[in-house]
Amino acid sequence: MSAKTIYNSIYFHMKGELKKIALEDLRQKEKKRRQHTEKGENRGKISEMTLIDRRPVEVEGRAVFGHWEGDLIIGKGHKSALCVMVERKSRFVQIDLLERYDAARVRKTIEKRFRRLGDELCKTITFDQGKENSDHKIFTEHSGIKVYFCHPHSPWEKGTCENTNFLIRDMLKGVTYFRELNQHCISQIAKKL
Repeated sequence: MSAKTIYNSIYFHMKGELKKIALEDLRQKEKKRRQHTEKGENRGKISEMTLIDRRPVEVEGRAVFGHWEGDLIIGKGHKSALCVMVERKSRFVQIDLLERYDAARVRKTIEKRFRRLGDELCKTITFDQGKENSDHKIFTEHSGIKVYFCHPHSPWEKGTCENTNFLIRDMLKGVTYFRELNQHCISQIAKKL
């Protein structure tokens, strides 16, 4: 049975108080399913991307350390973000609090984190096609780490990081204004994960 089947059962078949109780325990607490429609792309395209299809085969098997997935969790009002990086084999998590999340700041934050690790632990990283990742060529020049991108609207292609993002949101217990937090608090969450 898929997750979609379970959600559909709750949304379409349950009524009244039973439905209210079931919705409280869901990870995604939306009262109503939203219709997913194809929209025109209004963001600029990232130049010279290498798509996930070109990643080395060893990345898929999770047999080798050093292959990462990265993403941002955007805070309330788009005023702050959490930069999340997860190593695919070990599931080692690194999280940084960002006051602003322009491409240069995101790149410098990830470079700083990876500088502390050795070359053997930093081979590739996979991002989505968000504009905050547009400095990928500079990142590769500075770090030597190859950057790959998921296909548009396909977050499941970096599922380890997406699942980690859900866990982080659960651990934050509803806090979405990240400026209320500090880096020590965020580092403790990463340590627990």
